[in-house]
Amino acid sequence: MLYLKEANLEDAEKEYLFVRDLPPEENGFFNDWHGISREEFDQKALVQMMTAAKGENIPSGYVPQTSLFLWKEDTIVDLFRVRHYLNESLRNGAGHIGYGIQKEFRGKGYGTEGLRLTLQYAKSIVPEEEFYLRVNKDNPASLRVMLKNGGVIHSENRNIIL
Repeated sequence: MLYLKEANLEDAEKEYLFVRDLPPEENGFFNDWHGISREEFDQKALVQMMTAAKGENIPSGYVPQTSLFLWKEDTIVDLFRVRHYLNESLRNGAGHIGYGIQKEFRGKGYGTEGLRLTLQYAKSIVPEEEFYLRVNKDNPASLRVMLKNGGVIHSENRNIIL
């Protein structure tokens, strides 16, 4: 069974191991916490994830963002980030939702189901009627995930499909 959980203290050990091992940048998903120590995760990363979801302590130019971990039973397989609304930077860049899935869980339908669950969740916090997602052209798997969840290609440039 797959389910989403917001970043939380109860699951900190598994959340830590997941973000520590997720690549620093892959397919347009940035993970500032790759290789982080457990102490730094507890004191900075987890606090940042939990407060950003409440709209607190957000750096200039950022918007509130909820970090959702996709769990398969007791294992984290994916991390989704839901930005609560778009600013100019997000409108021209990352969009409402981004996600990073560990390599060993790719190609098994977790991204598709995780995005479906995330879109359901996002409807309760995102005021816009439509969700904007972006995919790099060299990432056809993410494009398939978005299309399977009802996405449409709005536009594209050399490197990005919107």
